[in-house]
Amino acid sequence: QVQLVESGGGLVQAGGSLRLSCAASRLTFSTYSTSGMAWFRQAPGKEREFVAAISRSTDNTLYLDSVKGRFTISRDNAKNSIYLQMNNLKPEDTAVYYCAATLVEVSRYGSRYPYWGQGTQVTVSS
Repeated sequence: QVQLVESGGGLVQAGGSLRLSCAASRLTFSTYSTSGMAWFRQAPGKEREFVAAISRSTDNTLYLDSVKGRFTISRDNAKNSIYLQMNNLKPEDTAVYYCAATLVEVSRYGSRYPYWGQGTQVTVSS
């Protein structure tokens, strides 16, 4: 069974930084020429929102407009892991952040990701 495990969430003041990690197990990305992983988030009372995505084999990255220049997604294929470096955090970034994986090209649409982690809470105080 595929497993995605997130870590790195926490409480931080506005303007601070956090680094999220996500490790995938029992998922052999190397078998697929296209694949990738992404971060989504969901704030209380709101719908799930795409944050960032990275292709496993190309330099293709996607970002939500409101996080461009503040968040950076990266990958370590040897560890089947991705990371989300979040700088200059704002209270509106408060949400549960979810890691997701796909065996097709990355997308902003959650429906393209069949594999999901349990989420990690990020809280930004003002």
